[in-house]
Amino acid sequence: MSYDKTVTLPVSPDAAFELITRPERLRRWQTVAARVDLRVGGEYRWTITPGHNAAGTFTEIEPGKRVVFTWGWEGDGELPPGASTVSITLEQVPEGTAVRLVHEGLNEAQSASHAEGWNHYLERLTAISTTGDAGPDEWAAAPDPIDELSSAEAALAVVLRVLRGVTEEDLDKQTPCADFTVAQLVEHLLGSVNHIGGALGAQLSDDASAAVEVRIADAAQPTLETFRARGLEGTVDMGFAQLPAPIVANILNIEFLIHAWDLATATGQSIAVAPALSDYVLGLAQATITPEQRERGSFAEATVVDETASSLERLIAHSGRAVPAAN
Repeated sequence: MSYDKTVTLPVSPDAAFELITRPERLRRWQTVAARVDLRVGGEYRWTITPGHNAAGTFTEIEPGKRVVFTWGWEGDGELPPGASTVSITLEQVPEGTAVRLVHEGLNEAQSASHAEGWNHYLERLTAISTTGDAGPDEWAAAPDPIDELSSAEAALAVVLRVLRGVTEEDLDKQTPCADFTVAQLVEHLLGSVNHIGGALGAQLSDDASAAVEVRIADAAQPTLETFRARGLEGTVDMGFAQLPAPIVANILNIEFLIHAWDLATATGQSIAVAPALSDYVLGLAQATITPEQRERGSFAEATVVDETASSLERLIAHSGRAVPAAN
């Protein structure tokens, strides 16, 4: 069986092609993280929602006209990477570009589930091409089931959305971290992710001229991909100590979510975090932030919040930051 649907986007075919192939565009409507080697025979890997990774190989590429790739899910014995085929054809029309997506090689159950997924994401593709913002993806907000890696992927989605709103004028603004401006906090976060990625053996690169969202995404994607392939068993040599792998994953969660709040607060943005995610990361932080770390100055003493505070506010307070009182 197959899925076949056409939507019309109010953009040129070249712009539509970028939306469906470039990682920095894919992250705005379809993926949490994306690796793309856009050439015939090149591979891609997309974290569609936390804990769910699609992968395959490009078989046809005509910029501005057509792209075809194999499709499947990591860890899915019935539809593994490469087991089905997606073709996307672009045709210029008076209204902009007609985008036809055909997904072939599915059984009846797979066709039904993928129809639900493609309908959701084609709606978001239409939204971003029309308004410039598809909004937070509710499907990526709260992994179910949740573990240290899927929660890190969900937390990454939160911080990347905040980083998209950071402008050049924001870079010199003070953050709730007394030692960091926005620019310095981005470098700190990048250093933390690269340190963990390097310890895991990830292949990392950084373009210092790129937008801050792109720089963090380009570090986080290979780090999380390598971590997921490795798993949470054993320890990781962090240079200063051998740490249990789950603790290293906890650190990623804490870095992503707390610094998302820092950056949003500094730049006057709202931050959308599902309670299930902040509940879970709060538990990770309580298990990870030790009195010794507070004594060394890595974290300040926890601050006091009202009994009615949300789990995100309690997470922020646990990290030693002052949470503004509710109006």
